[in-house]
Amino acid sequence: MLQLTVNEKNTYSITQQEGHLVLNNTPADWDASQQPNGLVSVLYNGKSYTAIIESTDRKKKEVSLRINGQLYKTTIKEPIDLLLSNMGMDLKAMQKAEPVKAPMPGMVLKILVTPGQQINKGDGLVILEAMKMENILKATAPATVKAIKVNERTAVEKGTVLIELE
Repeated sequence: MLQLTVNEKNTYSITQQEGHLVLNNTPADWDASQQPNGLVSVLYNGKSYTAIIESTDRKKKEVSLRINGQLYKTTIKEPIDLLLSNMGMDLKAMQKAEPVKAPMPGMVLKILVTPGQQINKGDGLVILEAMKMENILKATAPATVKAIKVNERTAVEKGTVLIELE
């Protein structure tokens, strides 16, 4: 059994019985084929849909699809993921946001975030000047800014905690 979550709201169980797809214990009549132009043609319960695969993240088991112009972000859980989750070992829930530390000695030029702010992977957090170069330290994962431990125009050593995340 697979578990598919769409847009972090709707969850579906997907199984296969006698070679047919079963969606939430209801047989589903479907077919999909990759087209030469990169689009995916889907026939589901007599209706035709056109899908574009926007992005895939195999590590997180996430796929973003655009179907008839609407974006759908999906997350897939395989049987092992479901077993670990049932045992209280959900890896995503167990991951703790690590504090942002100075990768080298330098001067904090600008702090780009505030406490309580929600950040996403890739968001700029701090501008650190080191060896006459400005370096933007970016978030490595989604998190919330818990505390800012330094002030602008402050010299820091390598390994100094600049921002705590949660």
